Amino acid sequence: MAERARGAVFLDRDNTLVEDPGYLHDPALVRLLPGVRDGLQDLSRAGWPLVLVSNQSGIARGLFGPEAFAAVNQRLEELAGLRFAGAYFCPHHPAFTGPCECRKPGLVLFRRAAADLGLDLARSWYVGNRGGDALPASALGGHGVLLTPHARPEDVAAVTAAGLATAADFRQVVSAILAQVP
Repeated sequence: MAERARGAVFLDRDNTLVEDPGYLHDPALVRLLPGVRDGLQDLSRAGWPLVLVSNQSGIARGLFGPEAFAAVNQRLEELAGLRFAGAYFCPHHPAFTGPCECRKPGLVLFRRAAADLGLDLARSWYVGNRGGDALPASALGGHGVLLTPHARPEDVAAVTAAGLATAADFRQVVSAILAQVP
């Protein structure tokens, strides 16, 4: 009998895992938010694949390139003391590049990650500080959690209306996830 695909934890990066000074592109400016290092390590030890999924409109705006996104992620991994299973990003912004299908809350990046990494989207968690980070859970059958410290009121309302969870800090998110099987 074939083994069932495992779930993953899909994580936004800016204002979810690291402080966002605005269009973060310099690895020297990467600062982990409270509880992130320990929380990521706990999830990794428990067998959860960790996948970054991020909208990066700074690329569309010409402020930095994909290599800067990769360099910031590398620094994030160094500070967290682990490697992510994958990192996916949308380099577009409707005002600069027109509409696209990969910008969150679109599902393209999540489906690409699932195909690349053999993940079960319905068993996965979708975590971030914007509605677009958590709302894909509604369409994909997983668990969405909005971190509220940097969330806009309209995002809290949308996530709550969709029946998804909110959390005041990253440790609350990790505790909820660790109660599940990857």
